[in-house]
Amino acid sequence: MVLLKCKIINNILQNFHFISHPIRVRYADTDQMGFVHHSNYLRYFEIARLEWLRKLGFSYKTMEENKFFLPVASATVQYKKPCYFDDLLKVCITLTTIPQASLDFEYSIYNEKEELVATGTTRLAFFNAITKTPTRCPKELAVCFQSVLEANQS
Repeated sequence: MVLLKCKIINNILQNFHFISHPIRVRYADTDQMGFVHHSNYLRYFEIARLEWLRKLGFSYKTMEENKFFLPVASATVQYKKPCYFDDLLKVCITLTTIPQASLDFEYSIYNEKEELVATGTTRLAFFNAITKTPTRCPKELAVCFQSVLEANQS
């Protein structure tokens, strides 16, 4: 089962990079000035991250059912250009290291004109829901990430 998932992942990914489906800015995402409120960029990061995990064959919901949580331990956002209601955004996400006890991501958000509107990072920690303590990356996930890395190096 694990090897099958890893082969699927190797076919899907060339590296640890993923581009989300377009995200349409909702009216509720904007502030009184008409700009996307700064807090929504973190939500866009999360949308892309969950989409990326699904593409890998891992559901965050299933991970939670298996008593693994991924709380955000740190996050940064750098705003380059404002976004507006009805803009279509795409989020480019890159996993920057092989997960051990955390997942480190870099993000770039682009508008429809392919203009860079924001960049950022997040670190998510693996957390055992039963013991309420940090833990290592689940083995099945670690094996798949290692397989992708080895495929990229050959």
